[in-house]
Amino acid sequence: MNNIKKLDLHMHSVVSDGTDAPEEIITKARDAGIDMFALTDHDAIKGCKTILGCLSGDDPLFITGSEFSCKDDHGKYHILGYNYDPDGKSIGDVVDLGHGYRMEKVTARLDFIRDTFGFDFSKEDIDALLALNNPGKPHIANLMVKYGYAETKEEAFDKYLNKLRFKDQYVRPEEAIRGILNSGGIPVLAHPPYGDGDQLILGDEMEERLKRLMDFGIKGVECFYSGFTPKLCQMMLRLAAKYDLYVTAGSDYHGKNKLIALGDNNLPEKSEWPEGLTRFIDDVIS
Repeated sequence: MNNIKKLDLHMHSVVSDGTDAPEEIITKARDAGIDMFALTDHDAIKGCKTILGCLSGDDPLFITGSEFSCKDDHGKYHILGYNYDPDGKSIGDVVDLGHGYRMEKVTARLDFIRDTFGFDFSKEDIDALLALNNPGKPHIANLMVKYGYAETKEEAFDKYLNKLRFKDQYVRPEEAIRGILNSGGIPVLAHPPYGDGDQLILGDEMEERLKRLMDFGIKGVECFYSGFTPKLCQMMLRLAAKYDLYVTAGSDYHGKNKLIALGDNNLPEKSEWPEGLTRFIDDVIS
Protein backbone atom coordinates (compact mmCIF):
# COMPACT_ATOMS: atom_id res chain seq x y z
CA MET A 1 0.00 0.00 0.00
CA ASN A 2 1.23 3.51 -0.80
CA ASN A 3 2.13 6.08 1.88
CA ILE A 4 -0.15 8.83 0.52
CA LYS A 5 -2.23 10.39 3.30
CA LYS A 6 -3.32 13.74 1.88
CA LEU A 7 -4.17 14.51 -1.73
CA ASP A 8 -5.85 17.09 -3.93
CA LEU A 9 -6.72 16.15 -7.49
CA HIS A 10 -8.62 19.25 -8.61
CA MET A 11 -6.94 22.66 -8.82
CA HIS A 12 -6.39 25.48 -11.31
CA SER A 13 -3.52 27.78 -12.23
CA VAL A 14 -3.17 30.93 -14.32
CA VAL A 15 -3.25 28.69 -17.37
CA SER A 16 -7.03 28.73 -16.88
CA ASP A 17 -8.86 30.73 -14.18
CA GLY A 18 -6.61 30.38 -11.14
CA THR A 19 -4.21 33.01 -9.81
CA ASP A 20 -1.10 30.88 -9.12
CA ALA A 21 1.54 30.00 -11.70
CA PRO A 22 2.01 26.24 -12.14
CA GLU A 23 5.40 26.49 -10.42
CA GLU A 24 3.72 28.11 -7.41
CA ILE A 25 1.22 25.26 -7.23
CA ILE A 26 4.09 22.84 -6.58
CA THR A 27 5.40 24.88 -3.66
CA LYS A 28 1.96 25.46 -2.16
CA ALA A 29 1.02 21.79 -2.44
CA ARG A 30 4.24 20.81 -0.66
CA ASP A 31 3.73 23.46 2.03
CA ALA A 32 0.16 22.23 2.58
CA GLY A 33 1.44 18.74 3.33
CA ILE A 34 -0.16 17.26 0.23
CA ASP A 35 1.37 13.95 -0.83
CA MET A 36 -0.27 13.68 -4.26
CA PHE A 37 -1.74 16.35 -6.52
CA ALA A 38 -3.02 17.02 -10.02
CA LEU A 39 -3.37 20.30 -11.90
CA THR A 40 -6.70 20.34 -13.77
CA ASP A 41 -6.84 23.57 -15.75
CA HIS A 42 -9.88 24.04 -17.95
CA ASP A 43 -9.40 22.71 -21.48
CA ALA A 44 -5.62 22.85 -21.07
CA ILE A 45 -2.55 20.73 -20.42
CA LYS A 46 0.11 23.43 -20.70
CA GLY A 47 0.40 23.88 -16.94
CA CYS A 48 0.93 20.16 -16.44
CA LYS A 49 3.81 20.20 -18.90
CA THR A 50 5.32 23.10 -16.97
CA ILE A 51 5.04 21.24 -13.67
CA LEU A 52 6.54 18.07 -15.12
CA GLY A 53 9.60 20.11 -16.09
CA CYS A 54 9.96 21.63 -12.61
CA LEU A 55 9.50 18.73 -10.20
CA SER A 56 12.24 17.74 -7.79
CA GLY A 57 12.69 14.74 -5.54
CA ASP A 58 11.25 16.61 -2.56
CA ASP A 59 7.96 17.48 -4.27
CA PRO A 60 4.65 15.65 -3.85
CA LEU A 61 3.68 12.97 -6.35
CA PHE A 62 2.17 14.63 -9.42
CA ILE A 63 -0.22 13.22 -12.01
CA THR A 64 -1.33 15.00 -15.15
CA GLY A 65 -4.83 16.42 -15.17
CA SER A 66 -7.30 18.58 -17.07
CA GLU A 67 -10.95 19.61 -16.77
CA PHE A 68 -13.04 19.76 -19.92
CA SER A 69 -16.24 21.82 -20.05
CA CYS A 70 -18.74 19.66 -21.91
CA LYS A 71 -22.36 19.78 -23.00
CA ASP A 72 -24.86 17.63 -24.87
CA ASP A 73 -28.63 17.39 -25.20
CA HIS A 74 -28.91 16.19 -21.60
CA GLY A 75 -26.98 19.02 -19.94
CA LYS A 76 -23.54 20.23 -18.93
CA TYR A 77 -20.70 18.18 -17.49
CA HIS A 78 -17.15 18.79 -16.35
CA ILE A 79 -14.95 15.84 -17.27
CA LEU A 80 -11.63 15.44 -15.49
CA GLY A 81 -8.81 13.58 -17.21
CA TYR A 82 -5.99 12.04 -15.17
CA ASN A 83 -2.64 10.39 -15.77
CA TYR A 84 -2.73 10.86 -19.54
CA ASP A 85 0.29 11.18 -21.79
CA PRO A 86 0.72 14.97 -22.12
CA ASP A 87 2.16 14.45 -25.60
CA GLY A 88 -0.75 12.28 -26.71
CA LYS A 89 -2.41 13.42 -29.92
CA SER A 90 -5.93 12.57 -28.75
CA ILE A 91 -5.78 14.68 -25.59
CA GLY A 92 -4.17 17.48 -27.59
CA ASP A 93 -7.00 17.40 -30.11
CA VAL A 94 -9.61 17.79 -27.36
CA VAL A 95 -7.63 20.66 -25.81
CA ASP A 96 -7.50 22.41 -29.19
CA LEU A 97 -11.24 21.87 -29.71
CA GLY A 98 -12.13 23.24 -26.27
CA HIS A 99 -9.78 26.18 -26.62
CA GLY A 100 -11.27 27.11 -29.98
CA TYR A 101 -14.79 27.14 -28.54
CA ARG A 102 -13.56 29.13 -25.54
CA MET A 103 -12.05 31.86 -27.73
CA GLU A 104 -15.22 32.07 -29.84
CA LYS A 105 -17.30 32.53 -26.69
CA VAL A 106 -15.01 35.18 -25.20
CA THR A 107 -15.26 37.26 -28.36
CA ALA A 108 -19.04 36.78 -28.50
CA ARG A 109 -19.42 37.83 -24.84
CA LEU A 110 -17.36 40.98 -25.36
CA ASP A 111 -19.52 41.90 -28.35
CA PHE A 112 -22.70 41.08 -26.41
CA ILE A 113 -22.03 43.25 -23.36
CA ARG A 114 -20.83 46.10 -25.57
CA ASP A 115 -23.84 46.00 -27.89
CA THR A 116 -26.45 45.25 -25.21
CA PHE A 117 -25.22 47.21 -22.20
CA GLY A 118 -22.65 49.63 -23.63
CA PHE A 119 -19.77 48.04 -21.68
CA ASP A 120 -16.44 48.48 -23.41
CA PHE A 121 -12.79 48.18 -22.41
CA SER A 122 -9.54 49.67 -23.60
CA LYS A 123 -7.71 48.05 -26.48
CA GLU A 124 -4.85 47.22 -24.10
CA ASP A 125 -7.16 45.36 -21.72
CA ILE A 126 -8.89 43.47 -24.52
CA ASP A 127 -5.55 42.51 -26.07
CA ALA A 128 -4.31 41.30 -22.67
CA LEU A 129 -7.50 39.30 -22.17
CA LEU A 130 -7.27 37.59 -25.55
CA ALA A 131 -3.59 36.84 -24.97
CA LEU A 132 -4.37 34.70 -21.92
CA ASN A 133 -3.94 30.94 -22.26
CA ASN A 134 -7.61 30.21 -21.64
CA PRO A 135 -9.71 33.35 -21.13
CA GLY A 136 -13.27 32.93 -19.94
CA LYS A 137 -16.17 34.50 -18.09
CA PRO A 138 -14.22 35.08 -14.85
CA HIS A 139 -11.64 37.17 -16.69
CA ILE A 140 -14.31 39.31 -18.35
CA ALA A 141 -16.08 39.67 -14.99
CA ASN A 142 -12.85 40.89 -13.40
CA LEU A 143 -12.59 43.57 -16.08
CA MET A 144 -16.20 44.60 -15.49
CA VAL A 145 -15.48 45.08 -11.79
CA LYS A 146 -12.32 47.02 -12.63
CA TYR A 147 -14.30 49.40 -14.87
CA GLY A 148 -17.16 49.76 -12.41
CA TYR A 149 -19.73 48.01 -14.61
CA ALA A 150 -20.41 45.55 -11.76
CA GLU A 151 -19.61 45.60 -8.06
CA THR A 152 -18.65 41.92 -7.87
CA LYS A 153 -17.84 39.06 -10.23
CA GLU A 154 -21.05 37.35 -9.14
CA GLU A 155 -23.06 40.40 -10.20
CA ALA A 156 -21.23 40.46 -13.53
CA PHE A 157 -22.21 36.84 -14.11
CA ASP A 158 -25.82 37.02 -12.94
CA LYS A 159 -26.89 40.37 -14.38
CA TYR A 160 -24.93 40.46 -17.61
CA LEU A 161 -22.67 37.65 -18.81
CA ASN A 162 -25.11 34.79 -18.16
CA LYS A 163 -27.71 36.48 -20.34
CA LEU A 164 -25.88 35.16 -23.38
CA ARG A 165 -26.30 31.42 -23.90
CA PHE A 166 -24.46 29.13 -26.28
CA LYS A 167 -26.04 26.04 -27.79
CA ASP A 168 -23.29 24.31 -29.73
CA GLN A 169 -19.90 25.74 -28.75
CA TYR A 170 -19.02 22.95 -26.33
CA VAL A 171 -16.95 19.80 -26.36
CA ARG A 172 -19.31 16.84 -26.12
CA PRO A 173 -18.68 14.50 -23.16
CA GLU A 174 -17.95 11.53 -25.41
CA GLU A 175 -15.29 13.58 -27.23
CA ALA A 176 -13.53 14.46 -23.98
CA ILE A 177 -13.75 10.92 -22.62
CA ARG A 178 -12.47 9.40 -25.85
CA GLY A 179 -9.56 11.85 -26.03
CA ILE A 180 -8.53 11.08 -22.44
CA LEU A 181 -8.78 7.32 -22.90
CA ASN A 182 -6.90 7.31 -26.20
CA SER A 183 -4.00 9.13 -24.54
CA GLY A 184 -3.78 6.56 -21.77
CA GLY A 185 -5.72 8.58 -19.19
CA ILE A 186 -8.58 8.06 -16.77
CA PRO A 187 -11.79 10.08 -17.34
CA VAL A 188 -13.64 11.11 -14.16
CA LEU A 189 -16.87 13.07 -13.70
CA ALA A 190 -16.17 16.24 -11.70
CA HIS A 191 -18.53 17.38 -8.88
CA PRO A 192 -21.27 15.15 -10.39
CA PRO A 193 -24.44 16.60 -8.77
CA TYR A 194 -23.71 20.07 -10.13
CA GLY A 195 -25.07 20.61 -13.62
CA ASP A 196 -25.95 23.91 -15.26
CA GLY A 197 -25.73 26.92 -12.92
CA ASP A 198 -27.74 26.30 -9.74
CA GLN A 199 -28.96 22.90 -10.93
CA LEU A 200 -28.63 20.05 -8.44
CA ILE A 201 -28.85 16.54 -9.90
CA LEU A 202 -29.93 13.84 -7.46
CA GLY A 203 -31.33 10.32 -7.19
CA ASP A 204 -32.45 8.53 -10.33
CA GLU A 205 -31.53 11.49 -12.52
CA MET A 206 -27.96 11.39 -11.23
CA GLU A 207 -27.74 7.65 -11.77
CA GLU A 208 -29.08 7.86 -15.32
CA ARG A 209 -26.63 10.65 -16.13
CA LEU A 210 -23.77 8.56 -14.78
CA LYS A 211 -24.86 5.48 -16.75
CA ARG A 212 -24.91 7.52 -19.99
CA LEU A 213 -21.36 8.64 -19.33
CA MET A 214 -20.30 5.09 -18.47
CA ASP A 215 -21.47 4.07 -21.94
CA PHE A 216 -18.91 6.57 -23.28
CA GLY A 217 -16.18 5.18 -21.03
CA ILE A 218 -16.19 7.26 -17.83
CA LYS A 219 -14.09 5.44 -15.21
CA GLY A 220 -14.59 7.42 -12.02
CA VAL A 221 -16.46 10.06 -10.05
CA GLU A 222 -15.29 12.89 -7.82
CA CYS A 223 -16.93 11.88 -4.53
CA PHE A 224 -15.00 14.14 -2.15
CA TYR A 225 -15.24 17.83 -3.05
CA SER A 226 -15.02 21.14 -1.22
CA GLY A 227 -18.61 22.09 -2.07
CA PHE A 228 -20.27 18.79 -1.10
CA THR A 229 -22.53 18.21 1.86
CA PRO A 230 -22.14 14.81 3.59
CA LYS A 231 -25.31 13.62 1.83
CA LEU A 232 -23.96 14.48 -1.63
CA CYS A 233 -20.70 12.72 -0.81
CA GLN A 234 -22.51 9.59 0.37
CA MET A 235 -24.76 9.57 -2.69
CA MET A 236 -21.77 9.56 -5.00
CA LEU A 237 -19.91 6.97 -2.94
CA ARG A 238 -22.89 4.62 -3.19
CA LEU A 239 -23.00 5.03 -6.97
CA ALA A 240 -19.23 4.55 -7.28
CA ALA A 241 -19.45 1.32 -5.28
CA LYS A 242 -22.49 0.10 -7.22
CA TYR A 243 -20.79 0.53 -10.60
CA ASP A 244 -17.22 -0.27 -9.49
CA LEU A 245 -15.93 3.19 -10.40
CA TYR A 246 -12.81 4.98 -9.28
CA VAL A 247 -13.23 7.62 -6.58
CA THR A 248 -11.31 10.91 -6.53
CA ALA A 249 -11.06 13.91 -4.21
CA GLY A 250 -10.50 17.55 -5.12
CA SER A 251 -10.76 21.02 -3.68
CA ASP A 252 -11.29 23.01 -6.92
CA TYR A 253 -8.64 25.44 -5.71
CA HIS A 254 -8.36 28.64 -7.77
CA GLY A 255 -5.94 30.69 -5.68
CA LYS A 256 -7.36 34.11 -4.85
CA ASN A 257 -10.31 33.64 -7.21
CA LYS A 258 -12.12 31.32 -4.76
CA LEU A 259 -12.17 31.05 -0.97
CA ILE A 260 -11.01 27.44 -1.09
CA ALA A 261 -7.72 26.18 0.31
CA LEU A 262 -5.53 23.51 -1.22
CA GLY A 263 -6.51 20.12 0.18
CA ASP A 264 -9.97 21.31 1.25
CA ASN A 265 -11.91 18.38 -0.21
CA ASN A 266 -13.74 16.81 2.77
CA LEU A 267 -11.59 13.68 2.53
CA PRO A 268 -11.67 11.67 5.79
CA GLU A 269 -8.78 9.94 7.51
CA LYS A 270 -7.02 7.34 5.39
CA SER A 271 -8.48 4.48 7.41
CA GLU A 272 -11.91 5.54 6.09
CA TRP A 273 -11.00 5.87 2.42
CA PRO A 274 -13.24 3.88 0.05
CA GLU A 275 -11.80 1.09 -2.05
CA GLY A 276 -12.39 3.10 -5.23
CA LEU A 277 -9.99 5.81 -4.06
CA THR A 278 -7.21 3.49 -2.92
CA ARG A 279 -7.55 1.56 -6.18
CA PHE A 280 -7.28 4.78 -8.19
CA ILE A 281 -4.11 5.80 -6.35
CA ASP A 282 -2.53 2.37 -6.68
CA ASP A 283 -3.33 2.18 -10.39
CA VAL A 284 -1.92 5.61 -11.29
CA ILE A 285 1.32 5.12 -9.33
CA SER A 286 1.93 1.53 -10.42
